[in-house]
Amino acid sequence: MSEELNLVAELAVILIAAGVFTVISRALKQPLILGYIIAGFIVSPHLGLIKVISSTESVSQWSEIGIIFLLFALGLEFSFKKLLKVGSSALITAVTICIGMFTVGMVAGNAFGWTMMESLFLGGLLSMSSTTVIIKAYDDMGLKKKPYAPLVFGTLVVEDLIAVLLMVLLSTLAVSQQFSGGKMLWSLARLAFFLILWFLVGLYVIPIILKKAEKYLNDEILLIISIGLCFGMVSLATAAGFSAALGAFVMGSILAETVEGERIEHLLSGIKNLFGAIFFVSVGMMIDPAVIGQHWFIVLILAVIAMGGLLLFSTTGSLLAGQGLDNSVHVGFTMAQLGEFSFIIASLGCSLGVMRGFIYPVIIAVSVITTFAAPYMIKAGDPASRWLAAKLPPNILARINPQPGDSGSASKAESNEWSGLVKSYALRVVLYSVILIAVLLASRLLLPSLAEKLLPFLSEPLRKLICLLLTLGVMIPFLYGLAITNGSIGKHASKLLKERASNRWPILSLMVIRILIAIGFILAAITSYFKLGGWGVLAVIGAGLLLIIVGKASFRNLSGLERRFMENFNAREEMERRKAPVTSSLRDNLSGYDIKTSAVVVPQDFAYIGKTLREMPFRKKSGVNIVKIKRGSKSIQIPSGDEPIYPGDILLAVGTSEQLHSFEQIIKENTLATKEDAPEFAVKLATLLPESFLTGKKIRETDMRGSGCMIISIKHDGKIIANPGADYVFCEGDTIWIAGEEKSCDWFLGTN
Repeated sequence: MSEELNLVAELAVILIAAGVFTVISRALKQPLILGYIIAGFIVSPHLGLIKVISSTESVSQWSEIGIIFLLFALGLEFSFKKLLKVGSSALITAVTICIGMFTVGMVAGNAFGWTMMESLFLGGLLSMSSTTVIIKAYDDMGLKKKPYAPLVFGTLVVEDLIAVLLMVLLSTLAVSQQFSGGKMLWSLARLAFFLILWFLVGLYVIPIILKKAEKYLNDEILLIISIGLCFGMVSLATAAGFSAALGAFVMGSILAETVEGERIEHLLSGIKNLFGAIFFVSVGMMIDPAVIGQHWFIVLILAVIAMGGLLLFSTTGSLLAGQGLDNSVHVGFTMAQLGEFSFIIASLGCSLGVMRGFIYPVIIAVSVITTFAAPYMIKAGDPASRWLAAKLPPNILARINPQPGDSGSASKAESNEWSGLVKSYALRVVLYSVILIAVLLASRLLLPSLAEKLLPFLSEPLRKLICLLLTLGVMIPFLYGLAITNGSIGKHASKLLKERASNRWPILSLMVIRILIAIGFILAAITSYFKLGGWGVLAVIGAGLLLIIVGKASFRNLSGLERRFMENFNAREEMERRKAPVTSSLRDNLSGYDIKTSAVVVPQDFAYIGKTLREMPFRKKSGVNIVKIKRGSKSIQIPSGDEPIYPGDILLAVGTSEQLHSFEQIIKENTLATKEDAPEFAVKLATLLPESFLTGKKIRETDMRGSGCMIISIKHDGKIIANPGADYVFCEGDTIWIAGEEKSCDWFLGTN
């Protein structure tokens, strides 16, 4: 068999096995990932049951593409705004998990006698819980409205980002084989620089292109463009020395901020599922029973460490974040399993040659055990929380659980303004600094050679001067944005100045620091072409004067750039705000509290159809308020208690997570179960005989419709009469087609 046909045969076996075992997993109410891994194990060359797949090399190539699509899809779901909105609680929880599990993993690796690099990779892969498994389990168990669910999902978002960073750092360590702190810091700085630069350029350019081509973008074209952009960023990331997975993740997160993000995510779902299946099946194919049998003790130890460690550090992190005992315990029991990033990090270690071959199947076996136990661990959260609440002393419970009340509101408001100012200040400095560094690098890499080719007749100092002036000309708008304009800083600064006059001194200090940073960039531009002598100070002063002189024009250009960038950055939220103004307004104003909205469609068989909101049990039993009713194209804002409810109405309720869960349960409990067996429908064909019941009768006389059937066609003297009239008289030899309830049709044909 040729190589191409052999690849097709392998894919056929992989996908058929994946389909069969995912059906079995669904029937047993287990995660689909488990079915994929078992399918891979069954068809693997290690087991030898199916001879089609003799090696995993070709499947490994497909799995690498699968990783790209998985990370691209994850980026589409990720969105950097989600990271900004998850809050400090999710950040504290995720960082606690990662630091704790990384340390435990390194200690365990050293205890097993593994190398330092293997221990580092073990610590990294033990730090990641499964986003896929948790979301699926919460869907199946109806836990997405629970008070602890937002913290779980926020923690998973932060973990995903940490996993991407870990992949870059671990791969850098694996290649350099050095554990220098300076080298690690340089790798982190380089990663941060490229991430910010790609995000800024991508979010400025890509939405403009998509908007210009909007009228030509059907689903097919949009999907092709999205995948092309994904692979383009993969190539760029690889060329910059990063992993392909990082490039896919970055492009996904850029597209997630565009108005087409949700549509792209929907279009990509089928491709993501296909290649994701291939990836997870290939993971299962790496399971070697002989290796697991040989290292079964390590598998069990790592499974206990993973589940126990993740439970402990997740609970601890949530408690440190002030989430209370009940929420923290539920978060801990939820996060106690290894996820898809564990496979990817383990695969990375093997591909880089820094992990021995037996470790990969061991990690997969550990992940299978923890994935299988995940639903039971999540269910165990309730009894564990109740048991701890009963056993812990009251004074400890009082310290653990958050106390109501707020003191020092004035100082807290000022503190919030300072926090907002510092955040806006740091964001402006970092973003503009990244752009200016990129301009300096591009200038040094491109301009000298270009000037030499285009201006060979000029002297070298003159060419350098032209390059410097061009560089400063490009830098001026961004220097002005860094040093002069304030953006959202001004809003916070004005409030702080009103609050306290002494605040002007630290605010002034921050302004001076921005100006000094801008001067530093000017010096960097000058020294990249000339050595600063006695005239160096004059050159810097001249550049500063130039900045002030062209400041107004630069401000106009800069404000246009900033405005366009912010429009692109907020485009998706603006679209959602227009589509769902009530939900968006509540989310924006109550984002720090457990107040949410839920839209529920009124079922056709709802017991209170036709009754008014006042007669409904919603408010009394659940405590929610109905703030909007969507009825076809009509929207009823803040409906009165006398507003009746009809089938198909969309009720927008507002309340806490617990109240919304109760509201949805009330809807389900008051929906009538109508399971009447509908009569069988059939189309019958028969030729009328002299003794047939219908022979000689008019259609009108038979009252077929009253009996649940009708004549749809008659063949008379070789001609077809479709839908004959009521006065047609049946004749011997007519071929008739009768449709309707099967028993009635048989009765009229005399076959019953």
